[in-house]
Amino acid sequence: MPTIRANGLDIAYDIHGAGPPLVMLHGATSLGRSDFAAQIPLFSRAFHLYLPEARGHGRTRWDAADGFRYDWLVDDLAAFVDGIGLETFHLVGFSMGAMTALQYAVRSPERLRTLTVVGITTQREPRVSVARRLMDPERADREEPAWVAELGRRHDAGQGVGAWRRLLPAIVADIVAQPLLSPRDLRRIDPPTLVACGDRDPFVPVDHAWGLRRQLPDGRLFVAPDCGHEVMSRKPSLFNEALAGFFRSTAVVASKRAEAVEVNPLAEAPVRDDGTDSDWLAEAGTDSADAHPSEEAAR
Repeated sequence: MPTIRANGLDIAYDIHGAGPPLVMLHGATSLGRSDFAAQIPLFSRAFHLYLPEARGHGRTRWDAADGFRYDWLVDDLAAFVDGIGLETFHLVGFSMGAMTALQYAVRSPERLRTLTVVGITTQREPRVSVARRLMDPERADREEPAWVAELGRRHDAGQGVGAWRRLLPAIVADIVAQPLLSPRDLRRIDPPTLVACGDRDPFVPVDHAWGLRRQLPDGRLFVAPDCGHEVMSRKPSLFNEALAGFFRSTAVVASKRAEAVEVNPLAEAPVRDDGTDSDWLAEAGTDSADAHPSEEAAR
């Protein structure tokens, strides 16, 4: 796994595919290769995927005892994309990663070709209540030993054994304290944006997702039926079809947004073929059954 020094961290990240750059941000306590496992095979056909690991997660070492704040995650993302030389890019975020993506989009909307946020609300509740209940290490020990074991597999090697026990309450504390995005903030997000949620997401009521979409200048809404928080893994065929359709329908706009930003000749980027956004239309296979044939057959 490569790393890059950015914002005082050695940020670890996975890379897949070739084409226009697509940055994918995982949720709290997880990793990109876990959250987006059902998307990587399909979208790496048309995009150059970058999946950075957030501070305190995986191999991006950070002790949550020193604090954990949403604005640090936004700073980390900004330093990461600058460090690898991305002038413009597509951005997908899930849950905590979706909040990071929204905050980055408010700060630097011109850098984004498109934005996709999954499983996020800009309101305090029910995020705080659900997070307090679920991200309690003592409760996890009693009720979810399989998840405890998974947290160890994800984070112990990079963070130290048991470091996730400090991470969980630090994430909750940040959700409680982070300033809320205002309608004025959201109106700054002008790239085409897909808002996605499950109709049974305990963190994000459907009316919150609809309200977020309504406040965005170019927002679209996808609601996965009979689905909880993890839309990408619980309904991979439906989500992949919706995301592929979103990318196809916004390809012309995305290309124009990329052309509008002057390329920085001093950026130290790895050698790669960025392609064009229209390549998605011509070359990418979009049969969502490839990603999850059993679910597609059940539809």
